[in-house]
Amino acid sequence: MKVTNRSLHRDVAYFYIGLIIAFSFSGIILNHRQDWYPMEYSYESKDVQLAIPANAAEWDSEAYLRQASKKWQLGDAYDGHRIRGNELRVFYKDNVILDANTETGKAVLEYKRKVPLLGHTMTLHKSTNNFWIWYSDIFGVAMLTIAITGMLITKGSNSFKKRGWKLALAGLIFPLLFLILFP
Repeated sequence: MKVTNRSLHRDVAYFYIGLIIAFSFSGIILNHRQDWYPMEYSYESKDVQLAIPANAAEWDSEAYLRQASKKWQLGDAYDGHRIRGNELRVFYKDNVILDANTETGKAVLEYKRKVPLLGHTMTLHKSTNNFWIWYSDIFGVAMLTIAITGMLITKGSNSFKKRGWKLALAGLIFPLLFLILFP
């Protein structure tokens, strides 16, 4: 079998078509995560009240938060917390989150699930697993191969030399302008 630019371009693209589609969808979604974040969705939510501790520093105490969480049977599921200003967020195992106001004790307990398929593609996009990082690096090289062989496939009036370089240059201008104007 003779390897040509066309066959290399085609076969690498065939091999990576699933990952190309997954990364395309998840990349678009990550660009708009402030508007819509399908990594997870809330399937149950309830308003709850936290007792305000005598000492405000207790809001940042794992022991206090574990004890307070027992009333929702979540004391053993505690997984961490953070405080930003007067907003407390407590994380529990199995995608349960408590958002509370430390001044009033008013809180919302949310039970979340990952959105099927879209949420999973986003997991791939954000993974820091060593194997996946290497695989993604190989994917990056494959994307370069697809781009370079794609430039070299067509001959004649639609070739890279005649017409393609203009489109490639136009495609490079947008990211460069963005980097210059919005550093």
